[in-house]
Amino acid sequence: MMKQIVAIVGDYYHREADSKASLLAALQTEAGAGEMNIRFVGREQLIEALSERPDAVILFAEDRLAPERDENARWMTPEAAAQIVRYVEAGGGWLAWHSGLASYDPQGEYVKMLRGHFLMHPNEHQPVTYTGDSGSFQILDEHYFVECDTERTEVFLRSSSVDGESIAGWKHAHGAGRVACFTPAHRPEGLLNENVLKQLRDCVVWCSGE
Repeated sequence: MMKQIVAIVGDYYHREADSKASLLAALQTEAGAGEMNIRFVGREQLIEALSERPDAVILFAEDRLAPERDENARWMTPEAAAQIVRYVEAGGGWLAWHSGLASYDPQGEYVKMLRGHFLMHPNEHQPVTYTGDSGSFQILDEHYFVECDTERTEVFLRSSSVDGESIAGWKHAHGAGRVACFTPAHRPEGLLNENVLKQLRDCVVWCSGE
């Protein structure tokens, strides 16, 4: 049966076209071209999309709506966070990708579900090495530093650069559902790197319950 995937991508610092191209490329690799149907929606359509019970949701967008103008303008209300958590606990899949980890309330229900969140990245892009069970690769990237409750999740990817080391990917069950978090990548060439695409596809496949 074809998996139904909903994706919210793009924010002030991340072009929608770049993350959309990455996601489409990831889901069309190998033999999986016909296995998933992906639908892109806006933040304001998320709750309606959740009511349709997709197999997984992908979020590549931070909480701030206009960080250059109003630091306090946010889109994820406590009600929206509660709806997301209920969707996952009932068996849905959730992938927080790159900025989908950024600027959300660390004490809110959404971040509690993720069991980790973005802390900061250095101003300069640097070569970042990502290392997992299948080996390592390097891209020029924003090096995301995160806080992660490693005792309550499975870390599958780590990152290192001249700026230090961090965790770059983790996953766990939440209720009857699944949650994964994946920090690469920011630049268009990183988003289309074949290793990033493979890791991204693995995350979506796992979240969707395959």
